[in-house]
Amino acid sequence: MESSLPDVAARLARGVCRGFAEQGLVSLTEFALANGRRADVIALDGRGKLVIVEVKSSLADFRSDAKWPEYRDFCDHFYFAVAADFPRKVLPTDCGLILADAYGAVVERMAPEHALNAARRKAVTLRFAQAAARRLNLQLDPR
Repeated sequence: MESSLPDVAARLARGVCRGFAEQGLVSLTEFALANGRRADVIALDGRGKLVIVEVKSSLADFRSDAKWPEYRDFCDHFYFAVAADFPRKVLPTDCGLILADAYGAVVERMAPEHALNAARRKAVTLRFAQAAARRLNLQLDPR
């Protein structure tokens, strides 16, 4: 039975989160940004740097998405995450590239830094902390 695209994207996101954890970053999936967009994965490192990853499950998924440039205003580094068989030549070269599967991820191309200003960094970091706390509380008390 063939996997659906949302299942593929969920497995890639899990691999990205595992890869980040191995590097000492904490991450959240399906993170709502202040501009109304939703980042597939957002991660925070020990220095307070924010990373956003847009997971692409297929070439059609990439071609139908024009909103990804709007994520750059909310992170220091922006990556695409794709499976190993994705046609990588279509991806913009001014973004980072992560190869992922359900079990892990490796950075193939480092993302250039687009440093956030202090006010935006604080706002995104607070939103990250609140989202993480809400998710933890839902685990403890689903009501």
